[in-house]
Amino acid sequence: MRTTTSVHDFATTVDRARSAIEARGMTVIAAIDHGANAARVGLELRPTTLLVFGNPQVGTLVMLERQTAGIDLPLKLLIWQDEAGAVRLTYDDPAGIFERHQVQGRSEV
Repeated sequence: MRTTTSVHDFATTVDRARSAIEARGMTVIAAIDHGANAARVGLELRPTTLLVFGNPQVGTLVMLERQTAGIDLPLKLLIWQDEAGAVRLTYDDPAGIFERHQVQGRSEV
């Protein structure tokens, strides 16, 4: 898992991440606003959004090699604001997913 810091505010980071994903030919399948979900049950959570995204033409190739990779696909990007107000992006490194599932022979992915 990797975490990096955004130079933008939370909303801008979510918008830019979504645009970057789509510019690379992937689809944002879901955007889960954990903060809004927490508020609905009377809890408070700093801004936290999970983007779920992928491309079935690519993900299917990985699952044809190792079907268990489906537990880690589609890919996910967590955008969150820490206690100091910094906006962070956390994601699983795709190379780590390949290693975890012992995917080989899919260098084109």
